[in-house]
Amino acid sequence: MPEETVLVTPPDPSAVPPAERGELTVVEMWTDGACKGNPGPGGWGVLMRSKGREKELFGGDPTTTNNRMELTAVIEGVRALTRPCDVTLHVDSSYVMNGMRSWIVGWKRNGWRTKDKKPVKNVELWQALDAEVARHQVQWVWVKGHAGDPGNERADQLANQGVDLVREGGRRA
Repeated sequence: MPEETVLVTPPDPSAVPPAERGELTVVEMWTDGACKGNPGPGGWGVLMRSKGREKELFGGDPTTTNNRMELTAVIEGVRALTRPCDVTLHVDSSYVMNGMRSWIVGWKRNGWRTKDKKPVKNVELWQALDAEVARHQVQWVWVKGHAGDPGNERADQLANQGVDLVREGGRRA
């Protein structure tokens, strides 16, 4: 019986979803927190862009601090991603940048204590942020606040909408 030659055509790569090809969705994200008084009513805002689309999120807390709102903005933004992504995360908070780029390694090594053996402030938020970013590839970009970066300016507007929301009795839009 003669051998039959079968030509196998590889599948068209564009027909396979990116996640199955091991590719991650690219997301640009800007986050910001705001607080009117410290502590006082606060808000957080997030602007996300991916594949030509935008998504905006905001919310607030009636009694909080600016640092808590900065952390909450990043947590809520990253938490909103439904699958692992390649995220470029723009923040104007030195507190968040320093925490994620250097301090967190020592805190985790020391059982969530500072180098002075004191408990880390806002530890539950740092732990939540650590868990959320672990699902993604994140590049951290610091931007100067109120300096004309359009994404940062929009995130700031959203954070202030969060303050307005809680002043009117709400918590999240």
